[in-house]
Amino acid sequence: MTTNKTQCFTCNKDKITYLCDGCLKNFCLMDLTEHRQLLNEELHYIINDYDQFKQIFSEQKPSLRDLSLIDQINEWEINEINKIKQKAKDCIEDVIRSSQTVLNDIEMKFNDLNEQIKQFHNENEFNEINLEYLRTELIKIREEYNNPPTTFIQPDSLPFTDEILVISLEKKSNVNKWEENAITVAGGNGEGKKLNQFNGSGGIFIDENKNIFIADYLNHRIVEWKHNAKRGQIIAGGNGEGHRLNQLNHPADVIVDQQNHSIIIADRVNRRIVQWVNQNQQIVIDNIDCFGLVMDKHRFLYVSDWKQNEVRRWKMGEYNNEGIVVAGGNGKGNELNQLHSPTFIFIDEEQSLYVSDRYNYRVMRWRRGAKEGIVVAGGNGQGGNLNQLSYPYGVIVDDLGQIYVADSGNNRIVCWCEGKEEGEIVVGENGKGNQSNQLNRPFDLSFDNEGNLYVVDCANHRIQKFEIVL
Repeated sequence: MTTNKTQCFTCNKDKITYLCDGCLKNFCLMDLTEHRQLLNEELHYIINDYDQFKQIFSEQKPSLRDLSLIDQINEWEINEINKIKQKAKDCIEDVIRSSQTVLNDIEMKFNDLNEQIKQFHNENEFNEINLEYLRTELIKIREEYNNPPTTFIQPDSLPFTDEILVISLEKKSNVNKWEENAITVAGGNGEGKKLNQFNGSGGIFIDENKNIFIADYLNHRIVEWKHNAKRGQIIAGGNGEGHRLNQLNHPADVIVDQQNHSIIIADRVNRRIVQWVNQNQQIVIDNIDCFGLVMDKHRFLYVSDWKQNEVRRWKMGEYNNEGIVVAGGNGKGNELNQLHSPTFIFIDEEQSLYVSDRYNYRVMRWRRGAKEGIVVAGGNGQGGNLNQLSYPYGVIVDDLGQIYVADSGNNRIVCWCEGKEEGEIVVGENGKGNQSNQLNRPFDLSFDNEGNLYVVDCANHRIQKFEIVL
């Protein structure tokens, strides 16, 4: 540590500060202590993750699926051994049958020759010619006995057993498929404020019961559509545009904390994150140009800041600090450690963060603790080719690591598989429009627990459900 009287990064006051070698920011002693506490908490969670995984790894046993495969191999072994035994039995019988045929043939010739000898002897009528004939026939029988037909084993080039192979498929090679025509599950009744309408929707959240929570952007409210409902119900806002606690101003995104049944909202124009619990409101993070929200399995809240070009993280319930920058934070730009107006975000099980980098026309992945990200979709300028994106917004990642992007400017949903240089269109190949197989400015997207794909069809003021093809 080196000491300088400079501005503290947290309190913005000129004090004796200490440089953190990790984030390269200066902190006064009090704020440095708090900063170190956050780092200690981070280490604690890493240790917990390690211990949990170590326990699982140590206790690892063959899964039921693996045991069933072993049973199949054992069954195959028994079947093929039985085939081999039957084949060997058939071959032995062939050898015995062949040898017996030779012996039977010689015996018949012996008997025939014996009858002729008896006849000559009994009748006492024979001469030199008859004796020569008998001598010759006896020699032939002896030679035939001493030189039987050659029998040998010849391997068959065509195997009679069924070979098996063990093939391990770590990941699916193909993208899932969905029905071409979608079902409208919310809205679809034109632009408006009625409970069966919305206006320019923002982000969505789908719970385990397939209820849809919608950030009704231009109506300044959060609406919940129960599964298969014909209309929604206002659960936050709905009191006009404003900055009072019971009001919202262009909410961009919403998530549901199902542990305490609260709703967390990115109240974009009011520059705040608000939490609603049973119609009681509180501001949990203030003075932030928020856009996208996501919560990980350890109950950390991530918020994208589209003006500061960064993503910050807070521990849920502990918002009395500036949070930690986990992506961007190095000014506006297109370098791998920069972002340009980030929008929606996604966090996977390994706490890798995916960011829709809107004006760089790309999606970035930042591994936990990384100083820079990598491009996982787009990044080849704005355009409509399969290696390009145009104003990407919603982003989600499935269990196989396949990345789905709401490619808003191209009116399509694109899937990018790991290691591929181009994406594949999964929804929206029929151009801009309002038909059931078309989209108009898709904004956000999500999966339900059955793998059905939900898309916020923003300019058509509806939520479209594309059912998965099994």
